[in-house]
Amino acid sequence: MPELPEVETVMRGLRKVLEGRVIRAASIARPDMRWPFPDGLATRLAGSRVEGFRRRGKYMLMRLSGGDSVLIHLGMSGRMVARPAADLPNAPVAHEHLALETEEGIRVGFVDPRRFGSVDLVPTAAEDAHRLLAGIGPEPLEEDFTPAVLTAALAGKQTPIKAALLDQKVVAGLGNIYVSEALYRAGISPKRLAASVAGARALRLVPAIKAVLEESIEAGGSSLRDYVQADGGIGFFQERFKVYDRAGQPCGQCPGPPACGGIRRFVQSGRATFHCPRRQR
Repeated sequence: MPELPEVETVMRGLRKVLEGRVIRAASIARPDMRWPFPDGLATRLAGSRVEGFRRRGKYMLMRLSGGDSVLIHLGMSGRMVARPAADLPNAPVAHEHLALETEEGIRVGFVDPRRFGSVDLVPTAAEDAHRLLAGIGPEPLEEDFTPAVLTAALAGKQTPIKAALLDQKVVAGLGNIYVSEALYRAGISPKRLAASVAGARALRLVPAIKAVLEESIEAGGSSLRDYVQADGGIGFFQERFKVYDRAGQPCGQCPGPPACGGIRRFVQSGRATFHCPRRQR
């Protein structure tokens, strides 16, 4: 599933082609994706000007001139693909469930073969009260996400730190890839109890989270399976992974096999976890 850097990258791509533009037409190919589309969605979108964008965790919000925001979640396999409408064949685009076309002739389609993505409408003034956004944690790239804030969120939690960081109520937008990478950079074992990640450990972990997210955004995110940017290009952060999907290899700060076991993979809360036991404690 796309994580914060991928969602941020897609949102920035949509901003380039949609912000300030009028949606000339909108169309829906089916009544639902993960959930039903809002009643009259295509009619409500047509004629609206796109005023701006906001990301909240793994969700995008496209703000419209009429006072509503389109809430978009990419799900497991969703893509937002922007291209000139004139370049498209006359036949329907496979797995394209929602399409927007601007007055300038740019078509943006929500393509999702598995249909785990979703779209909803919410009043812009009440975005944070939406059922999918209410209660999620702080944005890790904002200044107010500090070691003290993280320490308070983890206080008393007897779950492993990796599982705690995947909880969107603790911190928004993190997923399996970037939690594994940030914990490695901070030298913290994914097995360590969350409540013990305080003090010096929190001082290391917060900047590690910020750094890995910023670097991934700069690289256009990580393209492992379905993810592409809005212009169809792939991300390249997977080429910079230190531990994720590198089981048996040296981590970069250890000699690796045979001198040591190298990066280890194990299943934690149903998810593949990668770490260096020698470096992460």
